[in-house]
Amino acid sequence: MDDRVSFASIRELGRMIRAGETTPTALAEHFIQRLETIGRELHAVVTVTTERALREARLAEEELAAGIDRGPLHGIPYGAKDLLATAGIPTSWGAEPLREQVFAHDAAVIRRLREAGAVLVAKVAMIELAGGMGYRQPNASLTGAPVNPWNRGAWTGGSSSGSGATVAAGAVPFAIGSETGGSILSPSASCGVSGLRPTYGRVSRAGAMALCWTLDKLGPMCRTADDCGLVLQAIAGYDPNDPTSLNVPYRYDPEQQRASGFRLGVVRAGLDTAQPEVVANFEASVDLLSGLGLVEEVAVPELPYWEVYQIVLSCEGAAAFEDLIDQGLTSRLTAPEDRLGGYPGSVVPAVDYLRALRVRRKIADAWDALLARYDGVLFPSMTSVAGHIEGPLSVSTYARRRVGLTTVGNLIGAPAVSVPNGFGERGLPSAIQVMGRTGGENAVLAVASAYQARTGWHARHPAV
Repeated sequence: MDDRVSFASIRELGRMIRAGETTPTALAEHFIQRLETIGRELHAVVTVTTERALREARLAEEELAAGIDRGPLHGIPYGAKDLLATAGIPTSWGAEPLREQVFAHDAAVIRRLREAGAVLVAKVAMIELAGGMGYRQPNASLTGAPVNPWNRGAWTGGSSSGSGATVAAGAVPFAIGSETGGSILSPSASCGVSGLRPTYGRVSRAGAMALCWTLDKLGPMCRTADDCGLVLQAIAGYDPNDPTSLNVPYRYDPEQQRASGFRLGVVRAGLDTAQPEVVANFEASVDLLSGLGLVEEVAVPELPYWEVYQIVLSCEGAAAFEDLIDQGLTSRLTAPEDRLGGYPGSVVPAVDYLRALRVRRKIADAWDALLARYDGVLFPSMTSVAGHIEGPLSVSTYARRRVGLTTVGNLIGAPAVSVPNGFGERGLPSAIQVMGRTGGENAVLAVASAYQARTGWHARHPAV
């Protein structure tokens, strides 16, 4: 099989299966081979699940031959970030001390993808403990520093680093990532793929490693925004095993989505810290989208977003990893700063945490009022392209997190989609994000799909 298969969308692979041009087993074998070669070269793979993959692929073939069609994901291979439990297969949480950790059950997302007929081919790399200990270097991962397929001297972004790299490199058609403060949008942007952070509670987190209970979200990383919608429909829904999951049905129906007539807000606060190429690509994207509806600049409410986020994350993270800290396992993490990173949150006064939650409510109310006026609000997914893979992450990388929509979106639990929109320094991708009101996945996906219908950035792929 050639690059046409490796970099095909979910819809195209589904068409090929049903037209008899390929089979689920042939696809599984093809992507397993790419995972074992390119995926491992990029430090993007923890475990290739060959036995399970071939079993699931054969079942998909049998069902389709018998006229049982489970939908667009039936027979499609995928990778799962290694914080999702998989029965009998190690789930390391990206951490060396947990390399052999095995659960007896599948996470809810894995179970729902199996029910949709998708084929699990790999557990993919991630930053140890999803970055919850405050890492400051790309090699804070069980597999070593994940390599960006667009430039081998660049990083992939974190913490869903393997998810971004494997999709970008054509080693899987889609992958599941997780986001607490940017870990779907950041690697999606860095690797030039489409990534969706769903509304908080849209996807069950049962069976997923907890970092921050009120911030964690699971979502798809794919070739296109349309693919993200297909995957979200399969994994969304209420789950009694996750009391925070939304008891609200979700249906993705692109046929019901408009392709123009959008009302969009543009955020420019913080662009002064962005790389020139990123700004130029963003403004070109805004110009294009202005031809699809009303586009107007919006003022960002002045509130302490980063400070509130940091207090919530540090306190909840310290509680989530309390057992690991007490057992001394965090002292064996790869990044030196991660070995101590769980302690500060454990000494934050309760009054500070509660004060942060009250301010967080004000932030949510202010942004709900703003977002109610739009189908989506626009900002660069990252204000720089991917950083260098060697050495510590620069201070500016963290400074940039204080601006933009990503911290805001995670605090208020709003959906956002990141799609590639050009290239910047060192031939690395840039991206634009569309953030919507809580529950507004279909609106932001419609905007992103309309953008991708008029551009070809999502169809580009690295020479791997």
